[in-house]
Amino acid sequence: MRQDSRLSRMLHVLIHMGRHDGAMTSDMIASMLDANPVVIRRTMGGLRDQGYVNSVKGHGGGWTLARPLAELTLLDIHHAVGEPSIFAVGPAYDMPGCPIEAAVNATLEGVFTNARRLLMERFAGVTLADIANTVPSACTLKKSGPARPDDAI
Repeated sequence: MRQDSRLSRMLHVLIHMGRHDGAMTSDMIASMLDANPVVIRRTMGGLRDQGYVNSVKGHGGGWTLARPLAELTLLDIHHAVGEPSIFAVGPAYDMPGCPIEAAVNATLEGVFTNARRLLMERFAGVTLADIANTVPSACTLKKSGPARPDDAI
C-alpha cells in the first residue's frame, strides 16, 4: 500500500518557504518535490483557503507564508491537506452477521479512535518552527529533475 505523503511534503515546502526570501513559484516547488506544478497549485490553494499561505499572480508572484512558522501546527496542515488517513489497517466487514468479526471491529475502532485522538493532540502541540529549529540554517533549496505529470503531492 502506497503511503500518503501529502502532509510530510507540505511541511517540507512550508519550512522552505519560511527560510526563502520572497515568493516561491509553483514551478519552484514542483521542481523541489519532483511533482507537477498543477498539483502544487491545487494543494497550495487549499493552504491558501485556510489562511496559511498567500498567492500573487504574475511576474514576481508566487506563494508566501501568511503566518509565521511558529503559528502553524502539524494539525493545521494535516487539516488543510484533507486529513489523510493515519492508519493503513482497519476493520474488516466481510461477514456482517459474525459476532466475532463485530467484536474485533468494535475493539479496533476503539483503539484507533483513541490513537487518532492522541496523535491529533500531539500534532496540535508541534509547530513548524519547532521542526525548522532542528534543521541547520545552511539548508537551502536544491533543484531536482523534471516534474512528472502524474505525481501527487
